[in-house]
Amino acid sequence: MSAVLFHVDLDAFFASVERLDDPSLAGRPVIVGAAPGKRGVVSTCSYEAREFGVHSAMPISEAYRRCPQGVFLPVRMQRYVELSGRVMEVFSRFTPEVRPMSIDEAFLDMTGTRRLWGPPAEAAAALKLRVFEETGLTISVGVAHNAYVAKIASGLRKPDGLYIVEEGREEAFMLALPLGKLWGAGEKTQERFRQLGIVSVAQLASLGEAQIASLFGNAAGRFLHAAAHGRDPGILGPDSGRRSLSAETTFERDTAHRDTILDVLMGLAEEISYRLWSSDHSSRTLTLKLRFDDFTTISRRATRPAPYRSSVEVFRNAVDILDRAWDGRRNLRLLGLGFGDLDADDGRAQGELFADGSEKSRRAESAAFEIERSGKGRLTRARLLGKEGRDRRRPEGDGGA
Repeated sequence: MSAVLFHVDLDAFFASVERLDDPSLAGRPVIVGAAPGKRGVVSTCSYEAREFGVHSAMPISEAYRRCPQGVFLPVRMQRYVELSGRVMEVFSRFTPEVRPMSIDEAFLDMTGTRRLWGPPAEAAAALKLRVFEETGLTISVGVAHNAYVAKIASGLRKPDGLYIVEEGREEAFMLALPLGKLWGAGEKTQERFRQLGIVSVAQLASLGEAQIASLFGNAAGRFLHAAAHGRDPGILGPDSGRRSLSAETTFERDTAHRDTILDVLMGLAEEISYRLWSSDHSSRTLTLKLRFDDFTTISRRATRPAPYRSSVEVFRNAVDILDRAWDGRRNLRLLGLGFGDLDADDGRAQGELFADGSEKSRRAESAAFEIERSGKGRLTRARLLGKEGRDRRRPEGDGGA
């Protein structure tokens, strides 16, 4: 039996949640990340904002330059995790094989579920309807027989989209796409395509793997050759099942800008920390994933004696791992962060953990969660404040900019 994979993406997730909670934002360019004049990057923006060229991981200063009329809002991770959990719970009712890739993205293995949910088109339609009825959010679904093609398909009819690639049509599907839809090929690779006169996926596919490798390097050669022919180049990596939790960001443009990378890394640290705590698990193992502009991918894993209890700790350790793995010169295409070897959290390790002052961080974050949960305000990391306030955390009133 051939695999049937759904790639499901929550449409402009953070911005959609803000609109769900504040309907007056409908139709307006919503940019979630930080206020203008503050340090930070765009976490998510609405489709209206994207029409101005705003995209995720873009510095807030650049987003404001492109879209000064936008509504700029701080990240409310507690709320996003809450709704993400509700969506993932809906997914789990359709199949036990759910692999979250981040707070707003998951792969669902729907192999063998036809008797329960019907053919893929019916199952996907039922899934979309159930998510909307229970959360008010829309999802886009790509259906294919491998993960790479499913991921591309989910992005073709956004928002609220559904695209199905029938078995045996994977290569034809890829050959008909413009090069810009070739997921994983960043701005540097696209520029190299233009220099070489490669103007279509079909033209790229006509080259042998060895020839592509001679032009782009061995790792890129393997990736691009498989992708162009509709085969999965291995975007999921080893499946560690339910004993891991991760999130990743693909940069719209490859970057070696350290401040941008650190701001994205902080966002990832906060996301996986919230998700870990909401799942009632703990972890002592942190994994950093880096994909460079030449398609090489490395993963670095570090385990410490006590579980993580603060996203500040997660961020600091992630920076240590990053500095050992990255020399600051190579452009990054993708940045990922995750916890491994999850255990049920019984709190027994807390006593030994806070000798270094982390108790204050834990209490501060706990207070922040309660402030967000009660609707009394939002908190922004000191790193994301302007220089005048970078050494302190302060509440920001509802409504952002």
